[in-house]
Amino acid sequence: MKVFQVGGGDTLALALFSDVTNSKELLDSITAGTLEPEVAFLSASLITESLKRCGISESSTYVLAARFNASPDEINGVEKLLNGKEIDLEELGVRADQAQIQKHYKISSLELGVSSLSDAITSRIAARDAK
Repeated sequence: MKVFQVGGGDTLALALFSDVTNSKELLDSITAGTLEPEVAFLSASLITESLKRCGISESSTYVLAARFNASPDEINGVEKLLNGKEIDLEELGVRADQAQIQKHYKISSLELGVSSLSDAITSRIAARDAK
């Protein structure tokens, strides 16, 4: 897991996993309330949608794990929960489902001819927040 400073002395630890085989068990633990509330698992295919749908599904194989203010032991505990291969966080941008992201944010190919995908998403989020 990689640890980021997020302000006020708080930290956010993130790890990206592929080939996860125990998503159903993780989801069962989440819904049963047996996981610590500081731990979050998100489907890394489309992060915004995974937040709306309570993280992961039973068939998620590509998972982003997150934990705020974790000690080294807590970080190890999160990593041990996932049966999968930890991969570099840089893969998140490479493996993202570009077509699904374009569909979700309603970004046309014509728009991508004059702007990057991240710029188009940023402008939509900024416009929505300005309303």
